[in-house]
Amino acid sequence: MDEGAPLVVFDFDHTLYDGDSGSHLFRWLIQRSWWRMVLALLIAPLFGPMVAFLPTRRVGISGFVWAGTIGLHRPRDLDAEIDRYVALHGGQIRPRLLPIALDVLHRHREAGDRVVVATGAPPELARAILAFVAHQDVPVVGTQVGPRLGGIGATRHCHYEMKMTMLREAGFTAPVAIAYSDSSADLPLLLAARKPVVVNPKAGRVAMFRKVLPAGTPILNWGCAGRAGEPVA
Repeated sequence: MDEGAPLVVFDFDHTLYDGDSGSHLFRWLIQRSWWRMVLALLIAPLFGPMVAFLPTRRVGISGFVWAGTIGLHRPRDLDAEIDRYVALHGGQIRPRLLPIALDVLHRHREAGDRVVVATGAPPELARAILAFVAHQDVPVVGTQVGPRLGGIGATRHCHYEMKMTMLREAGFTAPVAIAYSDSSADLPLLLAARKPVVVNPKAGRVAMFRKVLPAGTPILNWGCAGRAGEPVA
């Protein structure tokens, strides 16, 4: 890929994929055994409310990740479970990939743009899901994990300002030409882009996006039911 080509960054969840892929994965990991489900219920009063608020979301999610990964000790152990999860659930996962989003991604690649997916999910999860549509070779920057208290935890969460940091560290140092995301957690990315595009936002966030992003920023719906944005045929 031409290093001088326009850099185009896609979020993954609610942008290319209809839903929260990480939550789906970790729910499955927890539901593998009864004692993990009991453990998740026990920690839910503490960690559950944290998930709802941006400043504490990372800590809240990490509690449930830990419950689902006790017994795993290395990132490659989690990658193996991710591949197993995707293989077992292809029939449910494949329909969640948004055709309009995939068409936009494909057109950028055909145009020679430098395309990267930046996600708060583990990168192997996005890669494995994109393999269903032959885009597994798209570079993915995602949350890094490592051993924690007998399980796996995030060592660096690819989220908010850290997403920009991790993109730069991965070699994507050029100015962002276009960024696609649904989330207010990606405001640093959207504000850094010459052309931000909001896709599938929550209805309650539309006014905020219109206020803080440049006038005329597209706010689109790529097929996420229950999400806002101008429908795209």
